[in-house]
This record gives sequence, structure tokens and C-alpha cells, in this order.
Amino acid sequence: MASDRLSVEVVFAAPDRQKLITLQLPANSTVRQAALQSGLQADFPELDLAEAPLGLFGKVVASPDTQVLEDGDRVEIYRPLLADPKEVRKRRAAQAAERAKQQGTADRR
Repeated sequence: MASDRLSVEVVFAAPDRQKLITLQLPANSTVRQAALQSGLQADFPELDLAEAPLGLFGKVVASPDTQVLEDGDRVEIYRPLLADPKEVRKRRAAQAAERAKQQGTADRR
């Protein structure tokens, strides 16, 4: 017998604190609806739950407005990236190459 309610967790972690909310939602609720119903925006005013990237159990959900939840799901609200990881790696590699080049020049003196 299918239940008309489901239980899900919604989590968000800021750099300095985290919060987990357990919700009872109607069956056929979406990932986005769970985030909006969580009320986490009151605790984390920087969150824009209508636009925030969302995931289920560590995997980003491509269409959170249409992805239907299952009982026991954990909805994760992701923070925006402050820096593109690829760009950070490129910059770090360029700096390492420059240091190696400078050390090579210093060794030849």
C-alpha cells in the first residue's frame, strides 16, 4: 500500500555551521519543494532556495523542479563555488612552473 506522505531530510552546510531538517511531505513532492518547505532560508539568509543547486545523497539533481522524491531521501542544498576548481589548478600549476624556472635559473649562477 503506497503512502500519501513521505519523510525526507533536507541538509545545508555553511563553512561555520550546518543544519538538518526532517520533513513530512505529500507523495510526489519534488526536490525543490522539499528545499523550499525546509525553512532553511530563515537560518541561512544568504540562501536562494528557488535557485540553489540541489542534490540527493551527494549527486547533483539536474532538474530539481521536476525530480520526485522517494521516502527516506536526503536533499542537499549546495553553496555556490567561490572559485572554479579547474582555474585554481591551472593557476597553481603555472605558479609551480614559474618557481621551478626561477630555481633552475638560480642553480645555474
